[in-house]
Amino acid sequence: MSAPERIPPRSVTADPHAAELLARGELSVRGRIREASNAALLCTVALDGREASCVYKPVAGERPLWDFPDGTLAAREVAAYEVSEATGWGLVPPTVLRDGPYGEGMCQLWIDVGGESELLALLDAEEAGPGWKAIGLAEVDEDRTALLVHADDERLRRLAVLDAVVNNADRKGGHLLPTADGRLYGIDHGVTFNAENKLRTLLWGWAGEPLTEEALAVLKTLRDALADGAPLAVRLAGLITPAEVDATRARVDALLASGTHPEPDGEWPAIPWPPV
Repeated sequence: MSAPERIPPRSVTADPHAAELLARGELSVRGRIREASNAALLCTVALDGREASCVYKPVAGERPLWDFPDGTLAAREVAAYEVSEATGWGLVPPTVLRDGPYGEGMCQLWIDVGGESELLALLDAEEAGPGWKAIGLAEVDEDRTALLVHADDERLRRLAVLDAVVNNADRKGGHLLPTADGRLYGIDHGVTFNAENKLRTLLWGWAGEPLTEEALAVLKTLRDALADGAPLAVRLAGLITPAEVDATRARVDALLASGTHPEPDGEWPAIPWPPV
């Protein structure tokens, strides 16, 4: 028997059959990703002579949270992928909900990080220079502070819009994955879609600024896609609660009404901890 064809990650993300590979392929656990706060297993998935690396997060390995229902994080990751696909931006790697060696869980394509993109930096300055957007001051040591900034990068700006739509409560620097071919992916979307405003992110650099024409067009497309009975709305209804689907619609409507990137409301910590 010949060895399975190893599919490079960049090829799989553009492959219309990637989700089928993840959903139907045979999962083989290779190890544990110990940095993850919940159980996250590095696996290979193989189907019909094709193979790729992926991350499998079983529901059984999720830690309870006070503000999200138990056992729902995997489904929220899939819901974030569904919304990302509806934008046409492809910001979330292919993600499915499936059974695996440790029960039902989220299965997401593994992304190899590469390229020269510098997305975050600490500057010894009071203002961000060209190419950077300020997040806020950060304590570097006992007697030194620095300005934490993120790149003024269109890929990050799109992700900031997606995060506002899905109400991402945990957009950290380690969740930003640039690739050698110039793409940018966001991962770890388990704490999303809460009906209450919980947006916590490092991508506040555009707060209060007008949304781009592209973003406004995408939001109008999302508004239609979230209408009752529309395919996206139906898929989300199987992953999050009716109240959370309604809240997602309301966030899209609010972004279109304001025409601007959201700003911190002061009622919830604006930046996740640790930020990176």
